[in-house]
Amino acid sequence: MPVDRELSTQEAADLLALTREIADAELAPRAAQYEREERFPREVFRTLGEAGLLGLPFGEDVGGGGQPYEVYLQVVEELAARWASVALGVSVHTLTCFPIDRFGTEAQRRDLLPEMVGGQLLGAYCLSEAHAGSDPAAMRATAKATGEGATDDGWVANGEKAWVTHGGHADFYSTFLRTADDDADGGRGAISCFHLTPDLPGLTAARPEEKMGLTASTTAAIRLDDVHVPADRLVGDRGRGLTIALAALDSGRLGVSAVAVGLAQSALDVAVRYALERETFGRRIADHQGVAFLLADMAAAVESARATYLVAARRRDAGKPYSRQASIAKLVATDAAMKVTTDAVQVLGGAGYTRDHPAERYMREAKVMQIFEGTNQIQRMVIGRHLAREAVPATG
Repeated sequence: MPVDRELSTQEAADLLALTREIADAELAPRAAQYEREERFPREVFRTLGEAGLLGLPFGEDVGGGGQPYEVYLQVVEELAARWASVALGVSVHTLTCFPIDRFGTEAQRRDLLPEMVGGQLLGAYCLSEAHAGSDPAAMRATAKATGEGATDDGWVANGEKAWVTHGGHADFYSTFLRTADDDADGGRGAISCFHLTPDLPGLTAARPEEKMGLTASTTAAIRLDDVHVPADRLVGDRGRGLTIALAALDSGRLGVSAVAVGLAQSALDVAVRYALERETFGRRIADHQGVAFLLADMAAAVESARATYLVAARRRDAGKPYSRQASIAKLVATDAAMKVTTDAVQVLGGAGYTRDHPAERYMREAKVMQIFEGTNQIQRMVIGRHLAREAVPATG
């Protein structure tokens, strides 16, 4: 069912209407088949790019849409309601453009960013490693300066980055590498960010992972074997990579939240439609209190999760701190998606366990959302640390 949205401008309303039109025509008809075939929908991303939907939160001065995050995330949610793999790809692309937009030099923003956000290119984000997922400061992949202590001659990169969405299909990679030995700050100042492209000799993608869900979204390791990286591919100051990565992840967590809500909304819609059509004991199953209460709880979870990510987005748009709120949104929305998709399978009963209905696919897709962009256990740690820092001491 259509979501009743509170949008502050006619431009935003028109953008959401355009998104629904494209999603219904280009995403929904392909989703099930592409997921079965584990087929990457590159042409769909080109369509979204041509419509201006791959650069919405970036400034118009660099070719973006100039939209507030509150609007951009609702676009992502609408896409996710038709095809979660594609919506996740849009979120990852936005995450990948963030370092140059926020931390890049004037030359990088001028020369690279318009093409990155303009729609024809697709990005990927290389932060995690097999042994360093939730602890990026422990990464081992390196970039060593080719000169004696200087970086004018560029860098040589070696190592492997894991779990890269769009790995092997992306046109550019925001990549985080160790550029110094561990320092006194737990290695935080030893990591830097680079803009890499697949034409660099020695940069290759491994065989895609075989996953339980989001199978049309290719995930692969990226290998770096003596990759010569030009000096001007360093993004931000040397040693500032972890700061850049964590700032980007705050925004990325909101993207995942929107994807999770869109997926949960679809699962709810499937369950409601089935409950209104299926009859037992002479009544629609929606009229049985046990099912009606289950549907009510699903609806409450979806709307609560949507409200939570919108609160965080509005803080971001207002220039207020939103890291804690982003972690809360990611935690609430992805847990909600897992519960709602599981309950959708329950409402459909045996039918929900078959591939004749999308409910089983939604349930498989929801699981990973509790894992990527920081597991939900990590989100609880982040929220707890914020509460400890922000607590006001009691006064006597």
